[in-house]
Amino acid sequence: MPLVSESMIFRSSPRKYSGPWERFKEKKMTLRNFKHISASSLKEATAILSKNNGKAVAIAGGTDLLGVLKDKIHAQSPETVVDLKTISGLNYVKVTKNGLSIGPLTTLTEICKNETIRNQYGLLAQAALSVASPQLRNMGTLGGNICQEPRCWYYRAPDDLFHCLRKGGSKCGALLGENRYHSIFGSVRVAQPACSETCPANIEIPAYMDYVRKKDLHSAALIILANNPIPAITGRVCPHLCESECNRHEFDEPVSIRNVERVIGDYILDNAAEFLAPPKKQLKKSVAIVGAGPAGISAAYYLRKAGYQVTVYDKMPEAGGMLTYGIPAGRLAKDVVKRQINAFEAMGIEFKLNVTVGQEGFTLTDLRKKFTNVFLASGAWGEKNLPMEKAELLTPGIDFLAAMGLGEKPAIGKRVLVIGGGNVAVDVAVTASRLGAQQVTMVCLESRDTMPAFKEEIAEALHEGVTILPSFGPDKIIEKNGQLKGMEIISCTSVFDENGRFNPSFDALVKQTIEADQIILAIGQSADLSFTEDKIKTNRGWIVINENTRATNMKGVYAGGDIVSGPASIIHAVAAGRKTASSIARITHETCMPMGESLEVHCDSHHKCNRTLDIKGIDDIRAEAARCVNCGCIAVNASDMAPALMALGAKIKTTKRALAADDFFAADIMKCTVLDHDELVKEIEIPAPQKDNRQGYQKFRIRNAIDFPIVSLAYSFNLDGQTIKDANIVLGAVAPVPIKVRAVETYLEGKPMNDETALAAGDLAVGTIKPLSKNAFKVQVVKALLRKVLA
Repeated sequence: MPLVSESMIFRSSPRKYSGPWERFKEKKMTLRNFKHISASSLKEATAILSKNNGKAVAIAGGTDLLGVLKDKIHAQSPETVVDLKTISGLNYVKVTKNGLSIGPLTTLTEICKNETIRNQYGLLAQAALSVASPQLRNMGTLGGNICQEPRCWYYRAPDDLFHCLRKGGSKCGALLGENRYHSIFGSVRVAQPACSETCPANIEIPAYMDYVRKKDLHSAALIILANNPIPAITGRVCPHLCESECNRHEFDEPVSIRNVERVIGDYILDNAAEFLAPPKKQLKKSVAIVGAGPAGISAAYYLRKAGYQVTVYDKMPEAGGMLTYGIPAGRLAKDVVKRQINAFEAMGIEFKLNVTVGQEGFTLTDLRKKFTNVFLASGAWGEKNLPMEKAELLTPGIDFLAAMGLGEKPAIGKRVLVIGGGNVAVDVAVTASRLGAQQVTMVCLESRDTMPAFKEEIAEALHEGVTILPSFGPDKIIEKNGQLKGMEIISCTSVFDENGRFNPSFDALVKQTIEADQIILAIGQSADLSFTEDKIKTNRGWIVINENTRATNMKGVYAGGDIVSGPASIIHAVAAGRKTASSIARITHETCMPMGESLEVHCDSHHKCNRTLDIKGIDDIRAEAARCVNCGCIAVNASDMAPALMALGAKIKTTKRALAADDFFAADIMKCTVLDHDELVKEIEIPAPQKDNRQGYQKFRIRNAIDFPIVSLAYSFNLDGQTIKDANIVLGAVAPVPIKVRAVETYLEGKPMNDETALAAGDLAVGTIKPLSKNAFKVQVVKALLRKVLA
């Protein structure tokens, strides 16, 4: 919190409290304990702030910080408060040969009353006079006003009621809530959106949704490919964890992100020559990849894109790994996987199939000698078995699905029992039903609500007629003369112990018998590590890697995917492959939209609407993308002095640097400036105005006596007769940062001051505005203020 903090305590939203008045007073009037230090110099103050590393704040006038502390708006209060009022020499207004210099502790009242400011810098005096009340202007300082914390009522709610984006939370409450006084210029990215944060591949979802809305699928595709090279596949079978965290979830329904991704993925494959082209530059370095599953082909794509010569080895006759042999065709059509592999081959990736690494000529040592690096991504193809008599009569679920992938039709019983509650178990159960089993039953240790399988897959199984018996485990295999007859199952009371370890408990008094002539196991998978020749360090059957470099203990050998983590989702494997490729090739995947860049927020997205269920093509995904609100912060910068300083072309000197006022203001966690946590404002410099300069400050608010601006306008321009020159037009309280309206400034050059100019300027100012559901009135306010100035 790099604050020289003051301004009035915000009271724009009614607050409701339960309980007696005494509890109310206690909540409102008590402060948490903190250490108070009176600084004697800026050097001492910044040293204390630096030493406390974000746990200390500075106080000047205190009109902002005291309210923050009393209301306990943050989960953690500062441990130390550094008092700047004890520093001498920071309260002054000096006329210089270049203009004006103002100390950061100069009060707003002193600015209002200063004769030089009133006569030559009227804009600054008007802005200062508009702040709050005389009492608060007597305390509030210029430095504090421009460094105050965000003024959104969600941010300012007592007791951290709304842990919003600007406080490190996952959502902006105002986006789909009360937003009548918020931004009409879109949102600002202050943190990774919840959907992207939840996605294992960290795909920039809001950024590509924005391009979809603009009908720019090419740019949308490039954003996805930066983190995921197989969206046509993940768009069909990804667990879409992103949707579970979509901020529309509590409003109506999550955005159908996976379906949008699927259409873009198909678009990429339809234009594979463009998107999946061979690298322009070929490196001499080479990489062998063991395993052609999602982790392997993901790494292959990024390495090949970087120019590496890439060879992928796989024991199966077709590439794809579990994509080809583990997922039923009903969920993932095999021609989609083939098209994806063909596109990678066209990039120059070589696939050597029907090769078992470990056999003569293809040992790990052989590969290490032949290639610059080796990436192990052979997955987890082994099936865990049950430690009980007659377990050899059970069918491994992975083998059952792999047979289907090979085009075989495995024998199926009339009454099939599937043991397991994960996605593999569901795939086995659904496949068995579709192969003609008369009765299919699933038994799993987990309760119905905690089954690890995806909810939609469970729903599909139930739709197929599969019976699910949750909270039961296998107890005894029943056979007669070597033929399966069924299984006795026992009630499972808990799956994990008090330490969170897998340690099932059972109730021996609750049992039942399930008749079955085929029992298929899907209780977990294991990795075949025999090819590692005991040269690779492992732990409990999985390869151990350095999490930062993705490297194993064997020089030049890396590993990732299920062989490291154990069975996980496809998108986890894709992410592991990309991270390993980045480590090997030192590829950096920068986000397409930097933090702090303004994002478009659409008016339509703020109304309740059901998500598009039957997404088939581009028109459908545009409709669905329109529901994405581009989660960012829409709180406005409510400072009166900020737009004034920008319009006057001020320079702000800090204890570390000198910045133009245009570059000083930003939207970030718990602050509205670019200041570091140990950086303070030292001086504000304002250039002298020209002789024929006209400047002023217009402010629209509910109550003229005290309120923050709903819209403000700071302006400064020179007049040649009645012709406008060198205009600076800055809007305040309409966006997360003050907006310099450059289109209007350019238009005004050489124009006369009249109604026609004012109307045209107003239209230009709001030309790119996208109001929210409740603040469209601000558009007319912007136009009205410009007419008042220019007509």
